[in-house]
Amino acid sequence: MPKKISRITTQKKSTQRYNIYLVEGNHDKYAFSVDEAILVEFGLRKGLELEESTIELLLKKDTIQKSYLLAINYLSYRMRSRKEIYDYLIKKEVDVEHIDIILERLTKEGLVNDKQFAEAFTMTRMNTTSKGPLLVKRELMEKGVSAVIANEAISLYTYDTQLEKALKWVNKKLNSSKKDSFNKKVEQLRITLTQKGFTSDVIGEVLLSAVDERDSSAEWESLVYQGEKLVRKFIGKKTGYELKMKVKEGLYRKGFQLDLINQFIEEEIEGEN
Repeated sequence: MPKKISRITTQKKSTQRYNIYLVEGNHDKYAFSVDEAILVEFGLRKGLELEESTIELLLKKDTIQKSYLLAINYLSYRMRSRKEIYDYLIKKEVDVEHIDIILERLTKEGLVNDKQFAEAFTMTRMNTTSKGPLLVKRELMEKGVSAVIANEAISLYTYDTQLEKALKWVNKKLNSSKKDSFNKKVEQLRITLTQKGFTSDVIGEVLLSAVDERDSSAEWESLVYQGEKLVRKFIGKKTGYELKMKVKEGLYRKGFQLDLINQFIEEEIEGEN
């Protein structure tokens, strides 16, 4: 038996939602609330009679509309991948069937587009972080972007841009006061650049450039620093040839060149005896 709408009022806390009252005997009674979009879609008004099946349908559509608005709010902070929105709505306990409907609607409206998302994400990472394209690609795929789309997006991260960013970062690290050998610094830089997602050809060129600009005086200073630490470590335990071999072995393991090590042994150890 159809039920007649007795009145419709706007909710106090949300002017986009409306309370629907139905006739119950000689009185009216609150039945449910709907979003403004559902109110308009179904043409709800005072005096309209609703079949039970119609009420069920509009309540279902209203539930979907509320979940859709959750997604819209989630998108208001930044662009999202399709998977990010899906996972967010799952967390909000939205029915999977409803999520598919919402994602289809968002896609038609141009609010969800993994290609655009991937391109924007790549540009942001490129301009605001020291991450290389391979790491950006991994992040995109973790967000559910396909490998094909991720590869297309990171093509925006050109070789020249990579080179400039990696060179800037490497020069900063090499100029730090850390007293390691140049070779050890370079190897650590190679590992870190790989972890940051730079391509092997860029890493090779950057480190080759670093070798060409090696500061010999800084290298000698680092060797002396490390050598004196080793001497202090072994001076009470070893003497003569054994002390020289221990220091030599330690410095070699730390990546210093043999000619500089021999110079240190000759000047700092043999010169004191």
